[in-house]
Amino acid sequence: MRLATFRHQGRESVGIVEDAWITDLEPIYGQPVTMLSVIDLGLEKLLTVADSLTGKSQTQRIPLEQVTLLAPIPRPRKNVFCVGRNYADHVKETGTTVIPEVPVFFTKAANTVIGPDMAIPKHPVTQQLDYEAELAVVISRNGCDIAEDTALSYVFGYTIVNDVTARDLQKRHNQWFKGKSLDRACPMGPVIVTADEIGDPQNLQVKTWVNGELRQAASTGEMLFSVASLISWLSQGYTLEAGDVIATGTPAGVGAGYDPGRFLEDGDLVEIEISRIGCLSNRVEAASTATTRDA
Repeated sequence: MRLATFRHQGRESVGIVEDAWITDLEPIYGQPVTMLSVIDLGLEKLLTVADSLTGKSQTQRIPLEQVTLLAPIPRPRKNVFCVGRNYADHVKETGTTVIPEVPVFFTKAANTVIGPDMAIPKHPVTQQLDYEAELAVVISRNGCDIAEDTALSYVFGYTIVNDVTARDLQKRHNQWFKGKSLDRACPMGPVIVTADEIGDPQNLQVKTWVNGELRQAASTGEMLFSVASLISWLSQGYTLEAGDVIATGTPAGVGAGYDPGRFLEDGDLVEIEISRIGCLSNRVEAASTATTRDA
C-alpha cells in the first residue's frame, strides 16, 4: 500500500495512492487523520480499511493532479534518526579507510522536514550544500532491545529521505548536527510504502540525479549494517516508538566525494529514486525565495 499526506482545497489528510488517484482516508476512518495517527492505529486496522474499499463506490477518490503531496510525516514527533558511513564506497570517498565496526548514529531536527517538490534553501551560511539519497524506515510500534531477527516486524513502511548537508558546517563544528539541520534540509517522500509491499529492504536500487546527471547508483544490499541490524542496534537500551523515522545512510557519489567538490547551487534540481517507492524531487533556491514560496 502506498500512503501519502496531501493537501486538497485547504485541508490536509492522508490517502492511499493508486495509479493517478488518491483515496482520502478521513471519510473511511470517520475522523480526521494524520500519518502518525494512521500508524498509531496500526497496520492491521489500515489493511481492514483498505479491504473495505473493494467493490464499493469510492467517492472519496481524488485525482492526484488536484492535490499537493506533502512529506508523508510533515513533522515527526522526534528528530529523524540518521546513519553515517553505512556504505563502504561512501566511506572511502570521504577520505577515510576506517570502516565502522558499529553503526554511526546522529539526528536531524524534526522541523527540517519538507515534502516533494518543495524548495531546498541555499542558505548564505554554507558554501558546500550537498545531497544524500537515503532509504528511510518508519517504525510501526514501540520496542526496546529488539533482536535483529525480529526487527523487521517493527517496520510500518519505507520512504525516501534526502539528507541535505552543509559540509563546511559539518566540518567546522566537529560534529554533524548543525551541518545536517539547517531549515528545510530534510526532503521526505513522496509516499510511505508499507512493509508488506517492499519485502526485503536490502534489495532496492538507490539513484540520484542532479540536473539530469546520474550521481549516485547503488543497491541497499551494499549497506554495511542492514535495516534489521540498524533497528536492533538503535533500540538497545533505547525505546523506538511508533512513527520514528530512521534514514539508513547514503551510497557513494555525493558532491563532497568529487575533486573538486560538486556542491548544490541555486536552481539545481535533485531527483532521488528508490525502486518500489518512487522519486523524490526538490529544487535548490535562494533561502529568501525558498522559505516564502512554499509557505
